Amino acid sequence: MTAQRGDTYPDVIEVVVEIPGGSRNKYEYDERAGVIRLDRVLSSAVYYNFDYGYIEETRAEDGDHTDAMLLLDEPTFPGCRVWARPVGGLEMRDEKGEDFKVLCVAMADPLWEHVEDLPAVSPHKLREIEHFFETYKILEDKRVEVRGWRDRRAALALLRADRGRWDAERGHG
Repeated sequence: MTAQRGDTYPDVIEVVVEIPGGSRNKYEYDERAGVIRLDRVLSSAVYYNFDYGYIEETRAEDGDHTDAMLLLDEPTFPGCRVWARPVGGLEMRDEKGEDFKVLCVAMADPLWEHVEDLPAVSPHKLREIEHFFETYKILEDKRVEVRGWRDRRAALALLRADRGRWDAERGHG
């Protein structure tokens, strides 16, 4: 079991970065092989404007680990682990069904460490993220419905449920 800082999950989580900000490469963790693989290169002229990854020891409803968007000033690298604070989340639906992406801030970044909840994030930054998800699959003929932002409380509830699903899957709950 991964040590979450001071056992403060879900208030503090460890995000495993798959895709650094500024990239058009879509990397994805292959849980069976334990490696990060190149899934595809985005076919639209857009790029990830945040680091993107997952939270270990969670199981989202789609069968993958819980998705995480990480706000920090400089991009990291695939496989980097970052202590983060969940501040909200983006509710979406894609070809695989319901999809909730937890928005986090990097605790080691002085430009973001003070952010505690969604209203502290620039409204423009939130619109940029929404726009990315509304457009990044258009040229692949895949539809994404962005349903809107949810507050920190909703993100924490989802993280607890996804941790419970993980524990139940392993016979711990």
